Amino acid sequence: MDTITLVFIALALAMDAFAVSMAVGTTSFLIVPRARFRIWFHFGWFQGIMPVIGWFIGRQFAGYIEPIDHWLAFGLLAVIGSKMIHEAVKDLPEEYRFNPSKGWNLIMLSIATSIDALAVGLSLAMLRVEIWRPALMIGVITAILSLVGLYLGRLLGQRFGQIIEILGGLLLYAIGMKILISHLS
Repeated sequence: MDTITLVFIALALAMDAFAVSMAVGTTSFLIVPRARFRIWFHFGWFQGIMPVIGWFIGRQFAGYIEPIDHWLAFGLLAVIGSKMIHEAVKDLPEEYRFNPSKGWNLIMLSIATSIDALAVGLSLAMLRVEIWRPALMIGVITAILSLVGLYLGRLLGQRFGQIIEILGGLLLYAIGMKILISHLS
């Protein structure tokens, strides 16, 4: 597979992570550089490793994963989006607010934004394409776009505060719905 095709695949796969990064970039937890690092690193890592997992699973299990992958992504994004909206409206103290850069929140976001990369890995296995170069390109491009998304979200969050946090939660819902609708149609 040629490099230009791989770059376009990586860019397409990175769009969900970019949008989610913008949404979570509005939260006050991501002021700290270490928290931003955790987001872009995990998004890039998961997006890069999922095609490898898909590659090794191959055709054997593709039929089992494909029917539910969109529901899983939608569910994870809906839960995270609900948390963001609830906390923006409720004005909870900092220690009780949703932190997208730690624990299960980070894992759920990373999985939700990279499930489609698993399917790409399955497809590449069926096309007999070597997986390591595409996986590396997908991971690096996703990490870079996630970092850009975090900074854009932070910039918007500083200017518009609570409204942007609510819009970020709604954006996560919208991404989940887009994934769901594109697989159901």
